[in-house]
Amino acid sequence: MDLKHSYSVKLNDGNLMPVLGFGTFASEEVPKSKAFEATKVAIDVGFRHIDAAYFYQNEEEVGQALRDKITDGTVKREDLFYTTKIWATFLRPELVRQCLERSLKKLGLDYVDLCIIHVPFAMKPGEELLPNDASGKIILETVDIRDTWEALEKCKDSGLTKSIGVSNFNHKQLELILNKPGLKYKPTCNQVECHPYLNQSKLLEFCKSKDIVLVAYSALGSHRDPNWIDSDSPYLLEEPILKTIAKKHNRTPGQVALRYLLQRGVVVLAKSFNEKRIKENFQVFDFELTPEDMKVIDSLNKNFRYSKMSFAVDHPFYPFLEEY
Repeated sequence: MDLKHSYSVKLNDGNLMPVLGFGTFASEEVPKSKAFEATKVAIDVGFRHIDAAYFYQNEEEVGQALRDKITDGTVKREDLFYTTKIWATFLRPELVRQCLERSLKKLGLDYVDLCIIHVPFAMKPGEELLPNDASGKIILETVDIRDTWEALEKCKDSGLTKSIGVSNFNHKQLELILNKPGLKYKPTCNQVECHPYLNQSKLLEFCKSKDIVLVAYSALGSHRDPNWIDSDSPYLLEEPILKTIAKKHNRTPGQVALRYLLQRGVVVLAKSFNEKRIKENFQVFDFELTPEDMKVIDSLNKNFRYSKMSFAVDHPFYPFLEEY
């Protein structure tokens, strides 16, 4: 990954992915119009990689922002790299294409650049994103991720997506797909939580050995949505060591956290709906952390996960019980 001259990495299928992406997830109380405005700002400041998902329920707004920016001449469609994700209620192979087609319809696009399986565990199909039983527990079901993958391969062959990948998979689940008889396409990437408190060094090494790109979400720590995150979680950007290194480089702790991942060969997603911070998050290509800085930040790792998805802990495909 050449961070000086090219801001993209070549995927194992030959397509290029910009190494810095803009995240669009927001918790329910944030008005959907915010995603529209923020995505336009992100494109204006230079982001070309936009990460979204069926589950986020804001693809109409994000799609409108992309189309506005294409119409006003800021970008061409081929300059943009758009990711969507197949949600857990669509993991049955016969539902995969339907989920992607719904996203495309909302977006007003005829293809996405990347479509990934959002999580390895399936939920009961239907219109509810989080199907609950009478006691309020999420209803899970078992679908073989190899069958889901095969359906995703067909979406690529149909031209609905240029590249395909996975998210929240551990190395054994990646192996399952890589060793699948009749595999047509390898996953191009595995999008996982990754930041200085959970630096994923073993999973990163594994992915690199298989020519799979590791894409980091919650790279700046995390949103504080109480539905997903424990309220006593640490604030990554308040970390004194990051503050010290940031001061030394005349940067923000957020910029240091992003740069740290980029220098390790990780593709990074930066989520903010605040104009000033969206601009700051893009300014990570004109400074470099020293090997000493990198070592010190490495030492912050405590395998702390913001998004544990504990409701699925008993599912056979729950990903986070493995070491990596």
